[in-house]
Amino acid sequence: MEMEMALRYGMNPHQSKAKIFTSGALPVKVLNGEASWINILDALNAFQLVRELRQCIGQPAAASFKHVSPAGAAVYSPLNHSLSHSYFVDGLELSPLAVAYARARGTDRMSSFGDCAALSDKVDVTTAQLLSKEVSDVIVAPAYDEDALAILKKKKNGKYLILEVDPHYTPSLIETRTVFGMTLEQERNNVQISAEMLNNIVTNEQQIPDHAKRDLLIAMITLKYTQSNSVCFALDGQTIGIGAGQQSRIHCTRLAAGKADNWRLRQHPLVSQMDFRAGISRAEINNAIDGWMNEDITAEEERRWRCNFNVVPRRLAKKEKQSWLQGLRGVSFASDAFLPFRDNIDRVARSGVRYLVQAGSSLRDDQVIEAANEYGMVMAYSGVRLFHH
Repeated sequence: MEMEMALRYGMNPHQSKAKIFTSGALPVKVLNGEASWINILDALNAFQLVRELRQCIGQPAAASFKHVSPAGAAVYSPLNHSLSHSYFVDGLELSPLAVAYARARGTDRMSSFGDCAALSDKVDVTTAQLLSKEVSDVIVAPAYDEDALAILKKKKNGKYLILEVDPHYTPSLIETRTVFGMTLEQERNNVQISAEMLNNIVTNEQQIPDHAKRDLLIAMITLKYTQSNSVCFALDGQTIGIGAGQQSRIHCTRLAAGKADNWRLRQHPLVSQMDFRAGISRAEINNAIDGWMNEDITAEEERRWRCNFNVVPRRLAKKEKQSWLQGLRGVSFASDAFLPFRDNIDRVARSGVRYLVQAGSSLRDDQVIEAANEYGMVMAYSGVRLFHH
């Protein structure tokens, strides 16, 4: 028996005829709000990501999704003082699930504005309270505590989209898609990301510690649900920079590395000392911090972000930034396909990468391996391509 759910609209508001349907019971329910096409695409991709992270790592997992790619993903790992301040959770008592979401959103707070929040476990009150303070459009999870649900239903003047998904749902092995009136069919990408994919180490350095294996697995699972081409930087149980949907791999790498650098710069002591005007939103604070870190802005742009401060902080000199970024070390890096040139290695080395995993089998593998050896990196070939479109 076919079951369906009407959607608010399709990809864009003018595409009014839209629905989601299956041949059996729908595995997703709307508990509050109205869903659009993009809401459903984000939610279904995001939940798959956090479910797989939970199964692989064994810790509560969260993701912050925007436009069918993750802005960030994480599993539970305790927060230090610097990260707590950077993620706006100083002094809060957070459950492991809430910490995972704080980490996921903290990867790239600019990109997470208006996100789809995905949680692997039942949403508790501390997670709901954290979300209530953020600009978010939708949440998807397997279940909700009654009090948590009451908090979330007040968000966006009662219009916050709350989705509940069956955590045990298993889709058909074959999936289809209609493009330009024609139906494409393929076997679903059900490859299981596991630590065995890190065993084929091709560099002189051979040892990957357990914490780095965890981070490499997080990066690979994240890429499995990220629009290709894509690469991912991870550290301490979370992503710190994701480059998605670029036609050139080096452009992916530069984009993700820049985000990883920004993640590190947000923890600079000068950021923690910033004195913001009362009443400005978290989004405005994030924009101001980004403007403070960005050297490529006009005088008019600088004038605008300065208005957010009671006391305008001094700008970091280039050498000061470089010195602070040198503290970014032990980073893990994954690519959803092979690295075709050594330029990717040269760039990730500047952002603290020590451990890498990629598919391998490029025409220039020897040059890429040589570059990794020059930097003392440990690189594994997974033998698996993780393209996602």
